[in-house]
Parts: sequence; structure tokens; C-alpha cells
Amino acid sequence: MKIVILERDTVGSDVSVDALSELGDTTVYEGTRPELVAERVREADIVIANKMPLNASTLADAKNVKMICQFATGFDNIDTEYCKSRGIAVANVSDYCTASVVQHTLAMALYLCEHLPFYERFVNEGHYSSQAGFTYFEKPFTEFAGKTWGILGMGHIGRGVAKAVEALGCRVIWASASDTRRDEGYEQVSLSTLLSESDILSLHCPLNAKTKHIIDRDALHAMKNSALLINVARGPVVDNAALTEALKENEIAAAGLDVMEGEPLQKENPLCELLGDERLLITPHMAWASLEARQRVVYEACENIRAFMKGKERNRIV
Repeated sequence: MKIVILERDTVGSDVSVDALSELGDTTVYEGTRPELVAERVREADIVIANKMPLNASTLADAKNVKMICQFATGFDNIDTEYCKSRGIAVANVSDYCTASVVQHTLAMALYLCEHLPFYERFVNEGHYSSQAGFTYFEKPFTEFAGKTWGILGMGHIGRGVAKAVEALGCRVIWASASDTRRDEGYEQVSLSTLLSESDILSLHCPLNAKTKHIIDRDALHAMKNSALLINVARGPVVDNAALTEALKENEIAAAGLDVMEGEPLQKENPLCELLGDERLLITPHMAWASLEARQRVVYEACENIRAFMKGKERNRIV
């Protein structure tokens, strides 16, 4: 089997991919530009990708491709209908980064809730050392205990967040972006109720036609002025222009974003006007990327290929 890894850099240089070489003749590209995909997969039997487009255009001359394996859960980059028509198997890796994203969700919320940039600067600038008292709490912060934590999208990550914040004393409510009713052990509410009652609202839903800009100007206006918004889902779930205005007008207290509309962060993104503002925390799409999660995604990709070679289905999308 000829295996081509198009985007080795998406798992990091500190994570080994050597195990894939045990499965076949492996060609590794640190990164690939879209216009190079067709050429690089032409002789491949198995393609491993993350973001690069794999469709009728890029796969037309790749007559030997039998399987596409993602270094990811999402597969927006793959034309699954085309793959089905060609008999190309497609497998992703699910639930590999749940612990990492849950941890990052809480870290962002705690960072914003406790005004940690303000207090860190107070110490670093020498103000704490020069005061007489032992403590300082000019900027009030509140406890999670007793607050309502709202979750949009109760999948693996949503459930992980619910369990973690419940342990911190939060009341958990959630809504389905697809309006599906099911018992998750937590109170399911409408989107309007989720927006109006949440003290902290975290987003864990997929990106599709229904969820694009689901957090828009009206949604932000419906939230509490004291609310925190955390987006670790997909960038376009939140209308970045609307969020910029909501923060400027103090319609919500703060926002933490690990995903943006346009990545990496584009200079024309209106949120750039607020960079440096303590009410806005932006991280570079890293919530998924703990060392353990990146090691896990490589291991699971290997297992998907091994299963395919044995004629078994594992994590198959197509």
C-alpha cells in the first residue's frame, strides 16, 4: 500500500507518525497547498489528510485511492458523495480530543470570569509589592457555583463540559442546534431559553446551514449583560461582526473564542478592533491540541487503516 500523508504538521513535530510507515510505503509531506493535492495523491492507495480538499477535482487522476483517513473528526474537506461513487472508504477519528476541549473550555471561562489578565498585570507591574495590604480585589469576580451554564450541542464534548461544571456547582441546561429532543440527564431547553438564562454559554455544535451565525445580533441581544460566551465549536457559528458590536455595547460581559470566521485570524476581522481588551480572549484554534490528543489521533488513524486492510469497518463515514 502506498500511503500519502498530506499534512503531517497538523499533528505537530513532537508527535511521531512512524507507526504509519509500518503499514505501507509512506510519503510524508509536512504541509500541502490545495493546488498540489492532485499531484501528490496521484499514485496513492491511502490518503491521510486534515483540511486539504479531496473531491472530484483533486482525486480524478488518483485511480488507485482506496481509502481516505482523516487526522481529525470533521470531514468538511471531503466530498463524501464522490467518494461513495468511486468506492473510496473514508474514516475519521471521533472523540479523540474531548478531554482537551473540555479542559480548554473551562480554562477560558475561568480566565475571563476571574479577570486574570487584570490581576496578573497588577502583580507584574509592581503594584502588589508596593501596597500595604496582603490582598487586592478591586475588580470583582464571581463563583461558578450557583450559576447557570448553558451548552449548545450535547455531544461528547458538551457532555464532558456538563459533567465538569456540574462538579463546580453549576446548574446545567442545554439546547440542540437541530431541535432534536433526547434525554441527556440535564435539562433540555429551547434556544431562546438557553440564551436568556445562561450565565456562561459554551458552544459545541457542528457547523452546518442551520448553525452558521446561530449566535447573531439577535441572539447576543437576548443574552444577559453579565454573560460569558465561549466558542470552541466552529468559527462561523458566531457572527464575529455582531459579537464585536455586542462587546462594544456591553451587551455581554466577555467572550472566549478558540475558533474564528476565517482562520488564521484575518486582519479584516472586526474582532481585531478589540485585541488587547480584557473582555475578549482569542486562542489560535488549539483547544483540541493537547499532546495526548495529538498522539491519540495518530494512533486511531493507524487503527482505522489496519481495520481497513483486514476488511473491517472502523470509524467509517463512507
